[in-house]
Amino acid sequence: MNNDQRLVIVGGGPAGLATARAYRQEGGRADVTILTTEPYAPYNRPPLTKEYLRGEMSRDELPIERPEWYEENGVELREATSATSVDRERQIVESEDGEEIPYDALVLATGSEPVRIPIPGADDPEILVMRTIENSTRLQSRVGEGSRAVVVGSGFIGCEAAASLSLRGAEVALISLEEAPQKERLGAEVAERIQGWLEGYGVELRLGANLESIEHLGDGYEVSIEGGDTMSAGTVLFGTGVRPRIGLAEAAGLEVNGGVVTDSAMRTSAPGIFAVGDIVRAYNEAAGRHLSVEHWGDALEHGRIAGTVIAGGEAAWAMAPGFWSTIGDRTLKYWAWGDGWDEMLFDADGESFTARYGKDDVLVGVLAHGADDDYERGRQLIEAGAPFPG
Repeated sequence: MNNDQRLVIVGGGPAGLATARAYRQEGGRADVTILTTEPYAPYNRPPLTKEYLRGEMSRDELPIERPEWYEENGVELREATSATSVDRERQIVESEDGEEIPYDALVLATGSEPVRIPIPGADDPEILVMRTIENSTRLQSRVGEGSRAVVVGSGFIGCEAAASLSLRGAEVALISLEEAPQKERLGAEVAERIQGWLEGYGVELRLGANLESIEHLGDGYEVSIEGGDTMSAGTVLFGTGVRPRIGLAEAAGLEVNGGVVTDSAMRTSAPGIFAVGDIVRAYNEAAGRHLSVEHWGDALEHGRIAGTVIAGGEAAWAMAPGFWSTIGDRTLKYWAWGDGWDEMLFDADGESFTARYGKDDVLVGVLAHGADDDYERGRQLIEAGAPFPG
């Protein structure tokens, strides 16, 4: 694109910012505008359940880029601005206040939103979710020494937050349908280690428990579990997963199949429109198939690819998805295609361990704690389609 054209990025998360950054780094000269629904510049979300929640990181440390970066790189950041529709024929994005924003290239980076489970009382706005600075700040202000909190869900958000709240001095209970944390995703052996970590931080675990309802009583809540058991807490946090915000893409008529379908360069089914981050089901060259991922690092990689391609360069998604999860002071490091496994090999050496995952006799995932060499080698082996070592 030329300097009299316009790149519009809808979404101010890591994928959107990475798109603008890569576009400028590759010499892109068009006007760049980022529309973000939040009243802040793009910031790091992983600390919201960890260092920031525990009070070990200040709000000023969260932004991904310096405030001056946007002006220095000719990027217009439109905060507190929601896009409500895309007119593909006229190449216009319409904002919620009716403004029409023209584009020559458009990148959808609308991210995900937390899921509230469908039980009575779950729609109470005072029941917290975890996605934004406000979510973490409210939780931090409400949960501390001597308070009691219930965390619903044993995914990584739930496990990280439960450990952090316990480290803040609160009494914390975690309720999950799973028999052990992350058992289905990571296997029984890894789940047993995570369970031990949580118990070591003093988290009360209610596993294999079906939540029936939540009732707001005075200054707190009564949480009812199937079988007649109840728990009381001053604060309830849902860590019950997220769903991609694909409404804008669907309304624009883009191909959607479990996510916005893109090629390995993040191009959607519509000319001039790209999609990145949590919302996409992108083709991965090394995997040889389309994948959906919700990891921070992959959002950055998607944005890098899209920005490079829009600037006229060449890039394609081929790296294995991966993430780190820190539960208290224990860190799990993980590479995996993320679409299932049928065998697992678990090796432990004291506190350290490595889990290798296979599907159809091919290595599809490696998870490590305290075994960085295994983790570092894992990505290359997965991307090469190495045989499962079992």
